[in-house]
Amino acid sequence: MIRHTTPAVEKGICYGQSDLDVADDFLSEASIILQCLKKDTGGNLGEDKIERTGLIGQVYSSPLQRCRKLAAHLFPDSAISEAGELKEIHCGLWEMRPWDHIPREETDPWMKDFVNVRIPGGESYLDLYDRVIPWFSGIVEKAGIATNAETTGIAETAPIAIFTHGGVIRSILSHITGTPLIASFKVFSLHYGCIIRITRLTGDPGDAGTPEYPRTLRTSGIFKHGFLSNIQPAEKEQHKPGTGSTFGESAQL
Repeated sequence: MIRHTTPAVEKGICYGQSDLDVADDFLSEASIILQCLKKDTGGNLGEDKIERTGLIGQVYSSPLQRCRKLAAHLFPDSAISEAGELKEIHCGLWEMRPWDHIPREETDPWMKDFVNVRIPGGESYLDLYDRVIPWFSGIVEKAGIATNAETTGIAETAPIAIFTHGGVIRSILSHITGTPLIASFKVFSLHYGCIIRITRLTGDPGDAGTPEYPRTLRTSGIFKHGFLSNIQPAEKEQHKPGTGSTFGESAQL
């Protein structure tokens, strides 16, 4: 899973499904991602793109351009499947408004229970989770055809690349690790351009998993994950009003 690079938007602006372009330093950020993927796959890569030689089975992307542009830049010769389920949380009436200009009577209920309370005209975190996880589960089941459990215990299939957003990535990581959504912003600190590799392990369907690799409820299999890249920027992102948020300092969508 790959989070989009820095979007072209001023700090302090609320955005979710607004179709923002990428920032001016897109190429330098994309180059870092390219090198990390090259090191991880050990495949044939050109100077500025990944050559699809069977190392990546499928490329999925949010239809928002900050994700599509990165996917197309890294995989110019690949068919990219866009999935609406991979869009960021819908911020409704708050889209593209300065956080500190949104009335507190609107933001306070949401910040007290952002998992369940919907943004006016938009989604709650649970709404986001409920559209993402069925899609993810379907992709996992579709991909997990060939396995080599006898020798490695790892489901062998061509890797899938997913270009998406912070909220979507946190939803998936919460799902495969059993992390409560309310804790996911503190548990999973995700920066622009981060890369997370998820590996599906095989096992006895009756196995409940382990604390390190818990079995999920809606997807057969046990998963492990790890960061290939997660570079903290010099300036923190802002995805909340200036004070009083329950998100904490690590909140990033």
